[in-house]
Amino acid sequence: MTTTTAPLSVPSPSPRLPARRWWPLAAAVLLTAVGLLTATGVDWPTALSVDLSSPLSSTSDWIIDNRDSHPLFLYFLGHISNAVVFSVRAVYLLLLALGWAGVTVAAAVIAWRAAGIRIGLSTAAAFAVCGLLGMWVPTMQTLALMVVAVAASLALGALLGLAAGLSDRTFRALRPVLDTMQVLPAFAYLLPVVLVFGIGVPAAVLATVVYAAPPMARLTALGLREADPTVLEAVDSLGATARQRLLTARLPLARRQLLLGVNQTVMMALSMAVIASVIGAGGLGDRVYQALASVDVGAALAAGIPIVLLAIVLDRTATAEREERDGRGWPAWLLAAALTAAVAVAARLSGALSWPTSWHLAIAEPVNTAVDWMTDHLYTGVPVIGGTADWAAAFTGWVLDPVRSGLQALPWWGLLLLVGALALLVGTWRTALTAVLAMAAIGVLGVWDASLDTLSQVLAAVAVTLVLGFAVSIAAARSARVERWLRPVLDVFQTMPQFVYLIPVVALFGVGRAPAVAAAVVYALPAVVRITTQGLRGVDPVALESARSLGATGWQQLRQVQIPLARPALLLAVNQAVVLVLAVVIIGGLVGGGALGYDVVFGLAQGDLATGLVAGAAIVCLGLMLDRVTQPTSSKEA
Repeated sequence: MTTTTAPLSVPSPSPRLPARRWWPLAAAVLLTAVGLLTATGVDWPTALSVDLSSPLSSTSDWIIDNRDSHPLFLYFLGHISNAVVFSVRAVYLLLLALGWAGVTVAAAVIAWRAAGIRIGLSTAAAFAVCGLLGMWVPTMQTLALMVVAVAASLALGALLGLAAGLSDRTFRALRPVLDTMQVLPAFAYLLPVVLVFGIGVPAAVLATVVYAAPPMARLTALGLREADPTVLEAVDSLGATARQRLLTARLPLARRQLLLGVNQTVMMALSMAVIASVIGAGGLGDRVYQALASVDVGAALAAGIPIVLLAIVLDRTATAEREERDGRGWPAWLLAAALTAAVAVAARLSGALSWPTSWHLAIAEPVNTAVDWMTDHLYTGVPVIGGTADWAAAFTGWVLDPVRSGLQALPWWGLLLLVGALALLVGTWRTALTAVLAMAAIGVLGVWDASLDTLSQVLAAVAVTLVLGFAVSIAAARSARVERWLRPVLDVFQTMPQFVYLIPVVALFGVGRAPAVAAAVVYALPAVVRITTQGLRGVDPVALESARSLGATGWQQLRQVQIPLARPALLLAVNQAVVLVLAVVIIGGLVGGGALGYDVVFGLAQGDLATGLVAGAAIVCLGLMLDRVTQPTSSKEA
């Protein structure tokens, strides 16, 4: 005997959008369809484009010609550049002076005191692996750049966050700037600093600082502004000054946000320090970049493994919250410093400062042999399922090419209408206007077709990411065992820099647009899974119990209760998927992704800063447009 269950009616905190909000989208679709049928005005009009290559080339030439003579460079920018070079060199020489044993012990002791003995031993093992792979010197170069960049990022971010946390006017002024900076791909930061400082360590460090400082600023301001009002009132009642209130109440109450800001800054600095290898940062990123340029997967993996280990160690150390309740904190730190100094002196006296070459483990050749075998046996011709190259070709031919052709076939004005309607659907007229202006700016810059090529890759990657992410999230939300199994995997994947994801996809799929999309999917998937799972599991248990009491099936509970109530989390997951996918699709220009990413790489490699800057500006506009289209703002200040 079968029973039927009536549809559930559970109130949602996120009601459906009123019908009037759908009219702009419907009108935009109708007008675009008319434009397609008439086939008039498809391409962006050349009369509305501005050729910036000549003025940008002139500006670049002027900067190069006056870098050694103009007062702006001699008395300001030059001092900044020299200070950066001096700081990085000083840290690098200190690391070399400590020797491999001293650095390993120092890193292990710091991790131990900050996060416990387990993380301390893992840190020692991670540094040992860096030496075994023959990457000790590049690791020290990356670490030296990281120390300087993180220190500057934390200082700058803390100052900005302090100002925004204590002043409403400063907060309102900084919020849109920080919002915009956090959605821009890392590549967008490279060209401006290269234009001013040239290719080298100063440009790499400053790009890293600008990229990594916003999380610290945002979280510092958030922590200060969300301090418990009752505690602040109690402090005021005791006659505390503004400085005392800050030091004794606001900052201690914001400790958790400050630690999270430190963690985010460290991880973003590592990610950017690796990417900045394309502008002369050196270190591990440069080894990966050179290996990918020659499709040497073995060499890329040898440099990529230390990057992953550094990321995991830094993440675990920076997120630790240990309290010294026994009063023995400082003596333990002094003992650790003495131990490090003793090991460093012993290494210097024994002449063992550099990692012994006899302890190197060469993995490049075996890895390349395995890749050659995969090329011969797995790339194509596999019975029934086909090979990885066949999958890449099929995805390109059946998904990427049609999406790109479809976007490029749309009338330019129709695409602007669709962008505005979508932004208005999830936001306000201000966000819609911002999205339309950002998209129009791409056409004005004269890179309309290349931007649509990049957009097609982003849309395809986001679609795959959301399908996989939502499927995995539903399984994790319904099974505690699945969530426990996924948690460490997601933790590791979310700590790895963007650059590292290019290595396995090149080994599996070769080069092209499909591998770039695959790397973007893998990079964005952990964030989507985590946000969606938390949203689904955070649904009010009372609502779920009410649904069960009405005899709802598991599918009905998911469709009519969990998904409607988790709508804010799902929208956030979509927004994060778009932002993260765009970041890696742009970097995919290094492995044949083409479009805007290739233009940036070409501009940096060939010294054609005009091409690179125009592509970088288009990337900024594309990122801003995608963020405004996918980030609901109707409930916030416009």
